[in-house]
Amino acid sequence: MQNLPKKVRSKKLNARVDLTAMVSVSFLLIIFFMVVGELSKPKGIDLALPDNGDISCGPIGCIDSNRIYTILLDDDDKIVTYSGLLLSPLENPKSSVYGESGIRKQLFERNKKITEYSTALGKPKNGTIVIIKPSKKSNFKNLVDILDEMAIAKIETYSIVNEYTPEEVKLLALN
Repeated sequence: MQNLPKKVRSKKLNARVDLTAMVSVSFLLIIFFMVVGELSKPKGIDLALPDNGDISCGPIGCIDSNRIYTILLDDDDKIVTYSGLLLSPLENPKSSVYGESGIRKQLFERNKKITEYSTALGKPKNGTIVIIKPSKKSNFKNLVDILDEMAIAKIETYSIVNEYTPEEVKLLALN
């Protein structure tokens, strides 16, 4: 027999892949997609739209005019209030004064009536919508005072508007 040369076998190294970095990247991707998925969901707010009845539609949508209470502020601490729309008010416009027996009492009474009205419609979360309209003659103290009254009466939805309709200008001139 011939002497065959011995086969030289090379020593195989243990081929092992370290996946530690891959696991870290995977967790970062999972977290990234969870956050992006949550942030990309559309967010909405509850709108208190009326089912039927007296509806006032404007640039922001349709609102049940039974829930609207407007406060007009004028010079010399003069306040004029009306419920609903001025063209067809729910109650005659009233003059009022600041304080516990004045505007605060009216706000509490109006808020109670509107809460009862909304509860009867099956929408107890729909409260009073107060529109505050300070005139150019009213001072900053009057605005701060009426905002304090909103907080005391726990009126959650109110807006400050600086535009008067011609009918409101006439109403302020009469009172």
